[in-house]
Amino acid sequence: MNQTADVLSEIDDQLSLRHIDLDPEGYFIIYLDREAGLICAKHFTNVIDERGLAIDPETGKPIPARGKVERTSTTLFTGRTAKELCVAIFEETQPPPVTMLDHAAYLGREFVRAEFALVSRREYVQD
Repeated sequence: MNQTADVLSEIDDQLSLRHIDLDPEGYFIIYLDREAGLICAKHFTNVIDERGLAIDPETGKPIPARGKVERTSTTLFTGRTAKELCVAIFEETQPPPVTMLDHAAYLGREFVRAEFALVSRREYVQD
């Protein structure tokens, strides 16, 4: 079965709409520092309330999924490759700031996408 890039992209787009449980250890904002040649991942802590919403531990207010939020990250992780970044987060940081396997898998996928965007000089937007 030959699948075109459009079909594969449609599969991923549909999967991006599914419900996901949030990691109680926090979340990451991933971006590129092209000048330094780095993939960057800022880690932010949160608390998950009884509704499953991420709550800012400092303000006690829900953290919106979309839009700009002014928060201070707890840690900045960087790597030149997806693998280097994964080693820094999952092997060199103990305990790692990720407690859910689906969150770890998501981060790995995003880091590979970010690395591809970095080396191919394409735009990177976190999914």
